[in-house]
Amino acid sequence: MTSLLSRPASLAASIAMRPLHQAKSSKIKVSARPSMVFKRPELGNLGLRSFSSKETVTITYIDASGDEHPVQAEVGKHLLDVAHDNNIELEGACGGELACSTCHLVFDQDVYDTLPPKSDEEEDMLDLAFELTETSRLGCQIRVTKKFDGIKIRIPDDGY
Repeated sequence: MTSLLSRPASLAASIAMRPLHQAKSSKIKVSARPSMVFKRPELGNLGLRSFSSKETVTITYIDASGDEHPVQAEVGKHLLDVAHDNNIELEGACGGELACSTCHLVFDQDVYDTLPPKSDEEEDMLDLAFELTETSRLGCQIRVTKKFDGIKIRIPDDGY
């Protein structure tokens, strides 16, 4: 089956704009539920961005004013998604696509040392972040693990 995601953007857009009955009759097969797989070799073969389990750990987000917000975080979810699921103010303007630095988080050194290495793309985006520290990471790039139980993560002031 040929995916729309593997076609050039202009072709995919023209097919997407057709009524469903026309798209089905074309030679390109259109999936009713397109795959949203993101290639992230550093994460292994997890595939879907929304991968998570039902197991949870307690994480505390500390906002820019110093208020603590403990939440239950599903193991496997990105920290950006956990914040959004719990109404924590963490922007994530690009929707977790590694195209901004608005989900910037600051970790304690002992937690930071256990995180997977930063990609070059994450390093580039972090260069744009306010209040950058040696233990800064982007929430869209860090998945919750069982080891996160009880950690505190600081959300720096965004400059506004």
